[in-house]
Amino acid sequence: MELITNVSEYEKLAREKLPKMVYDYYASGAEDQWTLRENREAFSRILFRPRVLIDVSHINIATNILGFNISMPIMIAPRAMHKMAHPEGELATARAAASAGTIMTLSTLATSSVEEVNSVFKDRNLVRQLVRRAETAGFKAIALTVDTPRLGRREADIKNRFTLPPHLVLKNFEALDLGTMDKDVKWLQTIASLPILVKGVMTAEDTRLAIENGTAGIIVSNHGAGQLDYVPATISCLEEVVREAKGQLPVFLDGGVRRGTDVFKALAMGAAGVFVGRPVLYSLAVDGEAGVRKMLQMLRDELELAIALGGCASLRDITRAHVVTDGDRISRARL
Repeated sequence: MELITNVSEYEKLAREKLPKMVYDYYASGAEDQWTLRENREAFSRILFRPRVLIDVSHINIATNILGFNISMPIMIAPRAMHKMAHPEGELATARAAASAGTIMTLSTLATSSVEEVNSVFKDRNLVRQLVRRAETAGFKAIALTVDTPRLGRREADIKNRFTLPPHLVLKNFEALDLGTMDKDVKWLQTIASLPILVKGVMTAEDTRLAIENGTAGIIVSNHGAGQLDYVPATISCLEEVVREAKGQLPVFLDGGVRRGTDVFKALAMGAAGVFVGRPVLYSLAVDGEAGVRKMLQMLRDELELAIALGGCASLRDITRAHVVTDGDRISRARL
């Protein structure tokens, strides 16, 4: 594993190692998968405006998220069924996140329970039970996914007749009294003492709704391109959401992050941090906890290098002036 030099190399190795049905479940997007490709390609169209003659001998990338200090603005996104990638599943991922000093978001569709990981769903009664268990287990926030009124059409899963392998279970649903979906944030606030973030916002209109409903933060996300195809890349939506938020709550980015330079670009465009999803699963499949640790360390190292070469010494120094987008170039051409 010493020869792995960047995060994307884990995907090729994971594809060779995982059963086709499992790899396709992790890797595929909705329908034509245009948005899946665009989540990556949009980053490549954002260029840097580096500064020089600045002291970058000491780089600090630590940050504070909702009152909690973490080592870097790179966190783990909720992704389902980690045990399909590795027998230790979410437990290995959680240990890697703890080792890196960062945050892991546990998916409702996890193959390890909230209690195990810390050493909602369509039914209000089920949500109430999960919230209570998460609070008791010591979780610090809830991320409410708001872009799944219906599940997207992933053709690879249809062709593979995807089912959860029989030796695995969705641990958070064991021994629960399943009883109708109501994604009412205000109702969730009545049963939860934890901060609530909404995940799946891509527009100014929904940003206003999130603020009006008193959410603690927004995660700009298109569900890993697994829901509605031909929506923009999340990095392309980020500034619209940030502008509408007007600093009233933190905005995070989820989707397409594979390089430390991607993280720098998101921060320059107003994100308070980023979440990574598929790279976690791929690195977990290749080398378990050690793979996830190495993947996070590579992103951290690349981010520190990008910050230094960009002429910054800390996250506070990163500004919108450090990047140029297609929109910037078009605007300047018109002048």
